[in-house]
Amino acid sequence: MAAAPVAAGSGAGRGRRSAATVAAWGGWGGRPRPGNILLQLRQGQLTGRGLVRAVQFTETFLMERDKQSKWSGIPQLLLKLHTTSHLHSDFVECQNILKEISPLLSMEAMAFVTEERKLTQETTYPNTYIFDLFGGVDTEGVTKRLAEKNDFVIFLFTLMTSKKTFLQTATLIEDILGVKKEMIRLDEVPNLSSLVSNFDQQQLANFCRILAVTISEMDTGNDDKHTLLAKNAQQKKSLSLGPSAAEINQAALLSIPGFVERLCKLATRKVSESTGTASFLQELEEWYTWLDNALVLDALMRVANEESEHNQGASEENGLPHTSARTQLPQSMKIMHEIMYKLEVLYVLCVLLMGRQRNQVHRMIAEFKLIPGLNNLFDKLIWRKHSASALVLHGHNQNCDCSPDITLKIQFLRLLQSFSDHHENKYLLLNNQELNELSAISLKANIPEVEAVLNTDRSLVCDGKRGLLTRLLQVMKKEPAESSFRFWQARAVESFLRGTTSYADQMFLLKRGLLEHILYCIVDSECKSRDVLQSYFDLLGELMKFNVDAFKRFNKYINTDAKFQVFLKQINSSLVDSNMLVRCVTLSLDRFENQVDMKVAEVLSECRLLAYISQVPTQMSFLFRLINIIHVQTLTQENVSCLNTSLVILMLARRKERLPLYLRLLQRMEHSKKYPGFLLNNFHNLLRFWQQHYLHKDKDSTCLENVSAPPLKGVMGGPRTQGLSEGCPGAGLDLGPPGAPQPLPLCPELLHQLLILEGDSVHPVEPGPAVTLCSR
Repeated sequence: MAAAPVAAGSGAGRGRRSAATVAAWGGWGGRPRPGNILLQLRQGQLTGRGLVRAVQFTETFLMERDKQSKWSGIPQLLLKLHTTSHLHSDFVECQNILKEISPLLSMEAMAFVTEERKLTQETTYPNTYIFDLFGGVDTEGVTKRLAEKNDFVIFLFTLMTSKKTFLQTATLIEDILGVKKEMIRLDEVPNLSSLVSNFDQQQLANFCRILAVTISEMDTGNDDKHTLLAKNAQQKKSLSLGPSAAEINQAALLSIPGFVERLCKLATRKVSESTGTASFLQELEEWYTWLDNALVLDALMRVANEESEHNQGASEENGLPHTSARTQLPQSMKIMHEIMYKLEVLYVLCVLLMGRQRNQVHRMIAEFKLIPGLNNLFDKLIWRKHSASALVLHGHNQNCDCSPDITLKIQFLRLLQSFSDHHENKYLLLNNQELNELSAISLKANIPEVEAVLNTDRSLVCDGKRGLLTRLLQVMKKEPAESSFRFWQARAVESFLRGTTSYADQMFLLKRGLLEHILYCIVDSECKSRDVLQSYFDLLGELMKFNVDAFKRFNKYINTDAKFQVFLKQINSSLVDSNMLVRCVTLSLDRFENQVDMKVAEVLSECRLLAYISQVPTQMSFLFRLINIIHVQTLTQENVSCLNTSLVILMLARRKERLPLYLRLLQRMEHSKKYPGFLLNNFHNLLRFWQQHYLHKDKDSTCLENVSAPPLKGVMGGPRTQGLSEGCPGAGLDLGPPGAPQPLPLCPELLHQLLILEGDSVHPVEPGPAVTLCSR
């Protein structure tokens, strides 16, 4: 929304010609040169020098130019508004001026998106452009000052009780929160529960725009904010301060009766699809270039509804049919209106799913059938067929994810990822027939059925021929190789596999060709996107872990040395991206080697990948590079997996009594690379930090990988952030079968072995810059 211009300097009064004004006139006493004024105004806005607002012109001059350029009197109105906008001024007069300006902007907006939009396109300079150009928009300074007044921000919430002021108030609150340094607390809003409960569905959807800010943790703005060192420091600070404002706000919302239920209804509400895809995209291209705010859409929809009600009443009185062109909003706008609603709602649900009350939120959104509702919307709204080129907006390119259509898809995939991650409710993504298929897989394999499958409430699962997970797999396999959706699709499917490894879950996906699709993308399409490759490697690791059938399928697809070399090239090009797969294959190899089974023996003898990983030089090469990629000061949630994978390799070496040998080999590799002591010193520091980071009482991480109980949960719920063991140094790492003797704690022994080498190369020193041996 536009705001009144901030007062200019004293030298810019009415009737006084400044140097900038003289320049616009072409010199003292000269006549204005056509085109110069708009050009210099725009230049002034970009540089902050020269002409920047209407107050720098005389009213006489503005009136003269208005006759020729047809500016609808907007510059003169802005000049009057500026003159009357100061302390002790008559605010009634200000209000009257704003009332004159408002119709000029709103009528043009309404005309643009209805049948009358062709008329407005004939105007060289639309009213909205003139309004901005002559200084009508100056919000940054205003909002910053308002944001400093916390009581004023809280007061604004009370103005949302009236429908007439709701949209304007919501816009102002959103602008203020965008610049506010400290987040407000929703529990300080008077009668919050009553306020939210009285919102209609349209108001609640827009209120989610405000909630999206208030329930998200604020960005600290530091460059190193993502390092684990910074997170540890922030965590210690948070523990002393208590719950954050975002956490308090989440709890406040969840205490409102019916809040989550209403969000689920908004997210799953159906939309009329009478407009064809082609016409929709054409109309979208025309109006979305400037209607980029859901609140603007709401204003237009509200005006249309009000006019419709008024005209309907008039028609009933006169007994004559009456329609207004402005009320005939395009169907595409109504659809996009709904899409933008759902964007905000899905984001809020996603944040709540990742919060402290996750289990409570999970229970509620399952009860209110969010997943079946989204499944019913999947084909018609969420994943409608579209042409990527048609969605390119002015000022953007084909790789932009700015369109609401694209953003809705990404937000939908993020919600699925959060919903499935380490939670038994993930089976709600299937329908009854698919749940029966899981049971049949377990029965055929002669293994116990997954308890979570048995406990799933069949009345809450997806209906129809396909569940949501199956629909996702279908569109995933059709996605172009370099599509940004591939990353989010793979993350969503991977989250379904996280947690205790389930053979039935893996086979369910293997039977649908997922492994072959992943290998095609990695090997045959030679995907270049690092993000997509990382997500596919992670998914492949979860899909193949401990699964003999998966390794057989892998060997059948990678059936030539040439293909295998391409696959290895992709792995070795960046271990930060591929180390999760290396870890899963290493653990699977260890399990297979300890099993007596003809099928397993066949896979061990034939699989190129298992044979490659089993070689000690291969493991040492991985170890050297994984440790060398990172050091304590650069550890993040993204690359800490490199440290965890290196520890898995050393764990397994320790089980075979090869730990001293592996450390000695690392020491020799240090010398061969001409920097003795650095690698093991770096590893020593990483190991110390690992102990400190993962042994905090508030950490919720468990054994990373083991035969009897694979990973449960890691920091932030991602596979790349999972710790190795909370039993370090107090407990062992359980890598053996149930009932097997447990090894001694790994970390103390590793530290001990490192100190044995101290005389040769290892000294506990502060970490220095890493020497990177990988391509990234």
